Amino acid sequence: MAVAGMNHFTILTDDLEKTLAFYSEHLGLRPGPRPPFAFPGAWLYAEGGSDAILHVIADRPREELRKGVIDHMAFTGSDLARSVGKLKARGVAYDLRKLPAYGTWQLFFFDPNGAKVEIDFDPAETAPA
Repeated sequence: MAVAGMNHFTILTDDLEKTLAFYSEHLGLRPGPRPPFAFPGAWLYAEGGSDAILHVIADRPREELRKGVIDHMAFTGSDLARSVGKLKARGVAYDLRKLPAYGTWQLFFFDPNGAKVEIDFDPAETAPA
């Protein structure tokens, strides 16, 4: 068996609205079609995308929001300076690294539920001030 690509990630939250606002502001993801499950949540889509790339399962107790064996989820992004500016403006702690030998910018931060997010940017992007 071989895979053709990544389908989606699923995260758990105890605050659906805060989670949706976070992913909308910092990754530009928007809620879209979702099957009528018996539990609350949302499927998030990239602009112009036809497939949900992040599934959110809501109304979970805070103690269920724990890190498992998956360390983080990574996305490809653009406009590094603007992305860092948004994080700074909202007081979101982040770590920005330049990948040795490749030059790719890696921006790491945590969502409101403790999920680690990475956004990768082209090496040609200008470093933020």
